[in-house]
Amino acid sequence: MPSLLESLRKHSLVVADSGDIDAVARWKPQDATTNPSLLLSASQDARYRHLLDADMDRMFVNFGREILRHVAGRVSTEVDARLSFDVERSVQKARKFIELYEHAGVSRERVLIKLASTWEGIRAAEKLEREGIHCNMTLLFSFAQAAACADAGVTLISPFVGRIYDWHKQARKVDDIPLQEDPGVASVVRIYNYYKRHGYQTQVMGASFRKIGQILALAGCDLLTIAPDLLEQLSSTQGEVQRRLSPQTAPDVKKIHLDEKTFRWEHNQDAMASDKLAEGIRKFDADARKLEKLVASLAAVPAK
Repeated sequence: MPSLLESLRKHSLVVADSGDIDAVARWKPQDATTNPSLLLSASQDARYRHLLDADMDRMFVNFGREILRHVAGRVSTEVDARLSFDVERSVQKARKFIELYEHAGVSRERVLIKLASTWEGIRAAEKLEREGIHCNMTLLFSFAQAAACADAGVTLISPFVGRIYDWHKQARKVDDIPLQEDPGVASVVRIYNYYKRHGYQTQVMGASFRKIGQILALAGCDLLTIAPDLLEQLSSTQGEVQRRLSPQTAPDVKKIHLDEKTFRWEHNQDAMASDKLAEGIRKFDADARKLEKLVASLAAVPAK
């Protein structure tokens, strides 16, 4: 009997959610995603010291290039969280990443630029996609964000299953939420069905999982980005995975279009999404600043 991971791969593309290059090499996913928090963790490992650079943009690309040696597909590289509300500077930063990758011999087709799913981030992605720069919209928690991303023609979105689950678990003051009631899983199911029903080409990549049940409940989602510890659990457990999501079974749902005012209102009406988007931007920024300080401190240590 196959492992759950082998069986899952029949239904969804598996992506490694890690800056740990050895873990990426071990699991051989199709794609890999990174963010400042993951790279902060990886940068403290002596094995990856050679990738550190005082120029943060170059360092992000250094990690991305190394990861691409171990995946057949794409790597996601994230724009500075401080630019989450600045369309033009986000576009400029993305172009610089692509320029650095292409100068190193990496095609832009192998890179996804990660942007926060703010109104400004979505508008930046819309511009970039027209230039052939593909985008992965992160920190996505509300249906309004998902609908706006689809209308902008972005390549991929990453709804955060686990962080949605965390917020509701805390709000309800419970230790767990049954899978059949899991709001993070339900959010991805709703978005996937909406996209498939209306023929959007934007891919849905479930992210930020807390337990393998959440992953298995979304079998059939276009992509699933999974942390190494959960990949280990899936690999070490035997079983057949049943497909849960399919374009053929997407129910009929009304298509919506959001202008800026409506987007902001609808997103604001979702307390969880408002909280988690703001929190996520702050955390990614805090970890990026810690990463800067770490690199600076290592550079100040004389070589032996």
